[in-house]
Amino acid sequence: MSQHPANDLTHRLVPSPAGRTHVVEQGSGPLVLLVHGFPESWYSWRHQLPVLAAAGYRAAAIDVRGYGRSSRPAAPEAYRMRELVADAAAVVHALGERTAVVVGHDWGSAVAANAALIRPDVFRAVAMLSVPYAPRGGPRPSTVFASMGGDEEFYVSYFQEPGRAEAEIEPDVRGWLAGLYAALSADTMPAPGAPLPHFVSPGGTLRDRFPTGGLPAWLNETDLDVFAGEFERTGMSGALARYRTMDRDWEDLAGLDGAPVTQPSLFIGGALDASTTWMADAIGAFPVTLPGLVSSHILEGCGHWLQQERPAETGRILTDWLTALPK
Repeated sequence: MSQHPANDLTHRLVPSPAGRTHVVEQGSGPLVLLVHGFPESWYSWRHQLPVLAAAGYRAAAIDVRGYGRSSRPAAPEAYRMRELVADAAAVVHALGERTAVVVGHDWGSAVAANAALIRPDVFRAVAMLSVPYAPRGGPRPSTVFASMGGDEEFYVSYFQEPGRAEAEIEPDVRGWLAGLYAALSADTMPAPGAPLPHFVSPGGTLRDRFPTGGLPAWLNETDLDVFAGEFERTGMSGALARYRTMDRDWEDLAGLDGAPVTQPSLFIGGALDASTTWMADAIGAFPVTLPGLVSSHILEGCGHWLQQERPAETGRILTDWLTALPK
């Protein structure tokens, strides 16, 4: 079961370039902004909010634009990385702060890294979970992803056509989410040698390769209801729009080609997460790409959803790192 003192959480809607951003806060002290990934919400930080608050920080988890109670602009270009960074900076200022530490998971990791690059005046340190930092560069992203998988289609390419993934997911949001969470969790992911859940067979769907057993140990029925309830209400297009703007980001961020993140930084990855194994070269390049790296941690036996799979360990690593930052 999830253990978090819900009565201590403060929900608010603050103005942002998106329109309004939903923020869930706990604690007081230096601000730590928590940015979730796909397909989640502020609720993915439910374990870390009380831990950070108890350690003397003002922890604030947002719903990224397109998710939950935050605004959902209609135009796909509204989900470019620069727009998400602008939202993050606006939240910091709306909360009455000048600076913050930013922590992101999955897509939130990319948002956090780019926030540090684009707004170093606001974001004084950055932690990246699951997806390591890889500087902008190389060919256009859609070209790279289209070349992966041979006869099969990589999930990122599958997500890029508007309406296609929605047609798979929205008739059974809860079941689809349960399958995806299980597919990327250490205790329920497909066995070694099984078809990878990150690819789609010709004429098939992503769900074809999801496990059909029970939920992963970190996810109970109540937690799943929270995640599913939000997407049943909002639909999936806002969340999927992030995948549909990657080429725009490649164009927008050309001036950051190869740029290192120089602020104090932290990386945490799961040893069984494809984001960690496939991007091993990016992790190996950290001495160059993250010259301010304080520490890097690979959690053995852990999958993709690490702050939920390993909440206590993730909380300890985060608070140790935060405590060591310059005040």
